[in-house]
Amino acid sequence: MLRIGLTGGIAAGKSTASARFAELGARVVDHDVLARRAVEPGSAALVDIVREFGDRLVVDGRLDRQALAEVVFSDPAALERLNAIVHPTVFAMGQAEDRIARRQGEKVVVHDIPLLFEAGYGGGFDLVITVQADRAVRIKRLMDGRGMSHEEATARMASQASDEQRASISDVVLDGSGSPERLRAQIDALWEEIVPSKG
Repeated sequence: MLRIGLTGGIAAGKSTASARFAELGARVVDHDVLARRAVEPGSAALVDIVREFGDRLVVDGRLDRQALAEVVFSDPAALERLNAIVHPTVFAMGQAEDRIARRQGEKVVVHDIPLLFEAGYGGGFDLVITVQADRAVRIKRLMDGRGMSHEEATARMASQASDEQRASISDVVLDGSGSPERLRAQIDALWEEIVPSKG
């Protein structure tokens, strides 16, 4: 089973790449989904978050993700504390997904991990792929597609690893600056290289 770590900065095109891998037949494990599951009501991680940041971040028993984002994305130390709480749980959940995939005979498993570099998990995969895009392109996507202000977009980008940091742990760097079709074509070419064709 080929285990791929897929990462990229916000609005670089990673979701497009992830979706294309799924279309080609890979099992995709979305670590954002795992992270949301890790902080569900009653979870140990949610208890730890409340202990660390206060109960103002919980509304009707659920984590107020927007309020949490406002706290951690402007404070690197707070973000580091949050990651120390959530990452180990998400990592364990990802390993469980691998065990399931192996039992089911999956050939390729792609772990979609936005914070792969930050979490220090780059060495745990057979192949690490980063999707990069020009800074101006990413800011425009965040402003147009997610309604962020320029300041919010740059702050969110600054809270993540740099392109250079992500590239330093990557085996392959894809260009997400262009159209989705262009990025999908890069994925298709890579798939031909890394997945032996049947026949």
